[in-house]
Amino acid sequence: MNEKEILSLFEQWNKALQTRMPKNVVALYEYDAILLPTISNTVCQTHEKIEEYFDKFLSLEPIGKIDESTVRMFGSIAMNSGTCTFTFKSGNPIQARFTFIYRWNGEKWMIMTHHSSQMPEQFNLEET
Repeated sequence: MNEKEILSLFEQWNKALQTRMPKNVVALYEYDAILLPTISNTVCQTHEKIEEYFDKFLSLEPIGKIDESTVRMFGSIAMNSGTCTFTFKSGNPIQARFTFIYRWNGEKWMIMTHHSSQMPEQFNLEET
């Protein structure tokens, strides 16, 4: 396990988005994963709820790109946190921050927890 391998998991996830098939994305998540999605206030705690979210999200034809990230590894657990930009078929980009927490299940890395949220443009501590 190394940092490059963990960084490649975002690309694997992004490629699954490009298939426009929610089941391909959901297959990357543990059976009991939690998703705190980018453009929804609903906490998704089952594969069914995660798939419902991605069904809507993928209709926007998102393409993600990491802007910056930090990888941390703890045995069979790894985290990738940072910022990314999503571009959509509408052409409107959304900047977001993200955290993926992965677990090695003995065969492959699976997403345990995924938090992604739009940048808080309306209120910025640095500007107050």
